[in-house]
Amino acid sequence: MGDVDHQATVGGGVEDAYGEDRATEEQLVTPWTISVASGYTLLRDPHHNKGLAFTEKERDAHYLRGLLPPAIVTQELQEKKLMHNLRQYQVPLQRYMAMMDLQERNERLFYKLLIDNVEELLPVVYTPTVGEACQKYGCIFRHPQGLYISLKEKGKILEVLKNWPQKSIQVIVVTDGERILGLGDLGCQGMGIPVGKLALYTALGGVRPSACLPITIDVGTNNEALLKDDFYIGLRQRRATGQEYADLLQEFMTAVKQNYGEKVLVQFEDFANHNAFELLAKYRKTHLVFNDDIQGTASVVLAGVVAALKLVGGTLAEHTFLFLGAGRSFPLPAGTGIAELIALEMSKQTKSPIEETRKKIWLVDSKGLIVSSRKESLQHFKKPWAHEHEPVKTLLDAVKVPSHPNCSNRIIWCGQTFTKDVVEAMASFNEKPVILALSNPTSQSECTAEQAYTWTKGRAIFASGSPFDPVEYDGKIFVPGQANNAYIFPGFGLGVVISGAIHVHDDMLLAASEALAQQVTAENYEKGLIYPPFSNIRKISADIAANVAAKAYELGLASRLPRPENLVKYAESCMYTPIYRNYR
Repeated sequence: MGDVDHQATVGGGVEDAYGEDRATEEQLVTPWTISVASGYTLLRDPHHNKGLAFTEKERDAHYLRGLLPPAIVTQELQEKKLMHNLRQYQVPLQRYMAMMDLQERNERLFYKLLIDNVEELLPVVYTPTVGEACQKYGCIFRHPQGLYISLKEKGKILEVLKNWPQKSIQVIVVTDGERILGLGDLGCQGMGIPVGKLALYTALGGVRPSACLPITIDVGTNNEALLKDDFYIGLRQRRATGQEYADLLQEFMTAVKQNYGEKVLVQFEDFANHNAFELLAKYRKTHLVFNDDIQGTASVVLAGVVAALKLVGGTLAEHTFLFLGAGRSFPLPAGTGIAELIALEMSKQTKSPIEETRKKIWLVDSKGLIVSSRKESLQHFKKPWAHEHEPVKTLLDAVKVPSHPNCSNRIIWCGQTFTKDVVEAMASFNEKPVILALSNPTSQSECTAEQAYTWTKGRAIFASGSPFDPVEYDGKIFVPGQANNAYIFPGFGLGVVISGAIHVHDDMLLAASEALAQQVTAENYEKGLIYPPFSNIRKISADIAANVAAKAYELGLASRLPRPENLVKYAESCMYTPIYRNYR
């Protein structure tokens, strides 16, 4: 076997220096750090460490004799042992900490566990457990992961980026910690979110771990409990706002482009309402940026809605949509993001102007139905949804409004609470009401799966942001679906990387939604599911990546030329695999 052919096996035009992609699985690699890793250094390097799986030949070649017990085991046996150990923990946070420790000592084994046991471990490394981990991050902090950029680094952000050991970065997930899931301002402790998201970019989407960079921008926190907490790891000051905040973000975005080029994907994550839309609007024309809370949520919801039409009948344009987004846990900016993508898809299907298709979608905020008489006092992102109607004060009254008497169904997303009255009212004129309770973590969900099935007498088509256990109602077992952004962003990111896209276009989000909706099988529909099982997520991500890349090429936004003939096969060949490599 020869060396890795760096030019032939590239993802997004970047060398596969560590032998991470599927295309290089059978080739010998050299365990480089600054020099060739050997001995104790090799065992402490998570990129190359294999523990007891080092062969006799490798133990001789890399000075490992005596540093390991004599037994040699397979990666499969290591996985079996670790899964057994993980299942002994009764507390989810203990499982999370065990998984993070594994990631820090044996990266490939961490991803092998996560990929092979995705449905069991996804709730451990991400929502809901990651929420508790962020709340207690100061207490459980053991080893720094990612980059921390605070106000102390103002004027020196480019130097800070250069401190990161990996140079070929393709995806950055960045947060300022102000709105972590539905848990509010967790400041610097929000780092658990970028770390968790990027673990999913790799495990579910196949983006190389070496190409991923989690970043927390620490501008302070307004969380009084954290400011008084001896174990808090961030700046002990109130949040910077206004020009000071904008200047720091501007320096950060400029430094990212200067250090990594224009093809690095920057995903904004868990920014507060007042910053989320502004940052996306400001940088989407100059940088390759994506906001998962707005665009990723919109894409996964659209996919679920398109799939649900197979069960409830009709086309998008034949239905009315009502969104409640006034709550803390799932902000209205995300609601308007979903609404806009649904309106775009309607416009595409009906060839109608988007101004017309928006009229099929109604929004409710804390003051009631958004109507034209309120337009002067509305935030800018709400104004396109202010339609002609008399004022309506509550969600329940809005559900009952017969604004479209010929409409057979309303698909409602909300951001605060789904009450029994609201669900029963919806079920009164829908044979199969579609309920998407998207807020994370589980404790913040608008209603539980059991409530949805019980209040609709088993007729609901239900999906939630965080997982719920199966529910028994009237002698029948219902398996709740999961409308998790993890269906979209990993494959979307891979598609952007392999095409070398330079901007994110809304049509690329539509392409991701369409690809996901197409993965729902007849068997899934029979069970009332509008999303495919996570067990197939790597295949789903490859299909999404191919669809997104195809759209990037079609729009002239792809820089990776020539265009591969078979984008699905190309995506699969570029995907990271956690199989141990053989060292020379």
